[in-house]
Amino acid sequence: MITPMTSPTAADLVIGLDSSTQSTKAIAWTRDGEAVAEGRAPVPMSTPRPGWVEQDVEDWWSAACAVTSWSAAQIDPARVAGLAISNQRETVAFLDSQFNAVRPAMVWLDERAREELPLLTAEFGGDRLHAISGNPIDITPVVYRLGWLRRHAPAELSGAAHILDVHGFLTARLTGAPAASWTSADPFGLFDIEAKSWSAPILSHLQLASAQFPVPIRPGALAGRLTPIAATATGLPSDTPIYAAGGDGQCAGLGVDAVRPGVVYLNLGTAIITGIWSDAPRISHSWRTMTSPTGEGYFLEGVQRAGAFFLNWFIDTFAGGRDDPSIFQRLEARATEIPIGSEGALVCPYLSGCMDPHWDPDARAGFLGLAPHHSIAHLYRASLEALTLEIARCVTAMDAAGLAPKRLLAVGGGGNSDLWSGMLADATGLPLTKSKSLEASSLGAGVSAAIGAGWFPGFPEAAAAMAKEGDTRSPDPSAKPAWNALMVRQAKAYQGANV
Repeated sequence: MITPMTSPTAADLVIGLDSSTQSTKAIAWTRDGEAVAEGRAPVPMSTPRPGWVEQDVEDWWSAACAVTSWSAAQIDPARVAGLAISNQRETVAFLDSQFNAVRPAMVWLDERAREELPLLTAEFGGDRLHAISGNPIDITPVVYRLGWLRRHAPAELSGAAHILDVHGFLTARLTGAPAASWTSADPFGLFDIEAKSWSAPILSHLQLASAQFPVPIRPGALAGRLTPIAATATGLPSDTPIYAAGGDGQCAGLGVDAVRPGVVYLNLGTAIITGIWSDAPRISHSWRTMTSPTGEGYFLEGVQRAGAFFLNWFIDTFAGGRDDPSIFQRLEARATEIPIGSEGALVCPYLSGCMDPHWDPDARAGFLGLAPHHSIAHLYRASLEALTLEIARCVTAMDAAGLAPKRLLAVGGGGNSDLWSGMLADATGLPLTKSKSLEASSLGAGVSAAIGAGWFPGFPEAAAAMAKEGDTRSPDPSAKPAWNALMVRQAKAYQGANV
C-alpha cells in the first residue's frame, strides 16, 4: 500500500492520459469517478513491409499535447492534482540522449521477429524466459524484436541511448526524465516480475545495458513534475505532478475495480483479456503473468488476439458488412433461437495467431462441421461460442490453480450483447456484471494519480470509490452440462483448422 503523500486540496481533479494503439485520450476525473472534461486524437500507424507495424514517437507526443490541452481548456487547470499515463503495451521506441527517435517505434502488432522466437528460446531457454518475465513464448513481447535488431541492425540497437515504452517516452517529454512503472515495463519480456527490475541475464544475452532503460517505479509513485516547456504544450500548470500508472490492460482492470480476489475481469474489446488478481506470480501456459496495477500481487491474463476483431471481420467478410447498423441485432435474434452447439458447427477463432493456451503465432481460424442446414446465423453463434469457450477454459484453469473465481466483470463493446453475456455466464457458471465505468484504461490511470495525490489511503479504496458497476446476469445451471460437452468438442477445432 502507498502512503498518501499529501492531503486532498482544492485541486479536485486528476487526468488519465490514455495513449493507446490508434488513439490518445485525456480525461479529467473527479474523486468519485465522474468524467468532467475530455480530449481525443487519432494516432497513425504505418506498415512499410508486410508484418512490420511502426509509429512515429512525435505522433504520440503531438496527440498527447493536443488532447491534454483540449481537456485542460474545459476546466480550470489549477484544479488538476496530477496526471498519470495508461499506455499501449509491448510497443517500443528507440531514442537518442535528447529523447528524439533514432528509428521508428515498433508497435505490439509488429511480427518481424517471428523467426526470432525459436532462436532466442534455444539460446537463452524458453522456460527460463517464461519464469523470469511471466510471458510464455509469444511474438508479442518486445524482447524478441530486440533480438531481431541485435541480429539485423546491431548498430541501431547499441546506439539507442534510451529504449522506452510509451509511458517512458511521454514521461521523458513531460518531466525531462523517463519513468517506467512496473506495469509498463513488464510487457517488454525482459523484466524480472518478482525482483521488479530489468533482468540482468536477459539484458546481458542481448548485449544491452540497464542504463538504456528507465528505472522502474511503483504504480502511484511520483514520476516527475511538468517542465515549463511541457506545461505550455499541454495547457497545465508547470510543476503539475506526473504519477506512474502503466500498461493499458492492467489500468483497465484497475479502472473497473477488478484487482481483488475472486473477480475475473473480461475486456471484450478488439482483443479479449480474461484477467484475475493473484497474490503470487503463478506461472502457467493458461495465461501470462503480469505485475499488478496496484503494485501488490500480480495480474494473470488470458489473451485472445482476435476478439471483437474476429466478429467484425466475420460480419464484414460474410454477412454484408457493418455499414448496416442493424446487422448485429438481426444476427443475434436469429442466433438466440439456435441451441447450444450451433447444431454441429464449430469455429476455431485464431484469426491472427493464438496466445493461451497453445502460444502458436502461426495458428489460423477455421469453420468446421458444416452441413447444408447451417446458415450465417449458425456461424455467427458458433463464433460467439468459440470466443466464450476460450474464456471459460481460462477461468477453469484459474479455478484449478486455487484462485477461486466467483464472478465475471465485463467491459467493452461485447458486454452490450445480451446473447453473449448470457453465454459467458452460463459457460463459466459465474454471474456476470457489466461495468458502467467507460474508458476504463484512462480511469485506471486516474485512480493511480488519485493515489499519488493522496486522495485515498490505498488502491482498494480509490478503485471502489471511482469505479461503477451495472446490471448482473446470473448463470443458468441447467445449461452448464451442454457447455461442458461443447467445450470438449470445440477444443478440437484447433487441430482441425491447423493441420
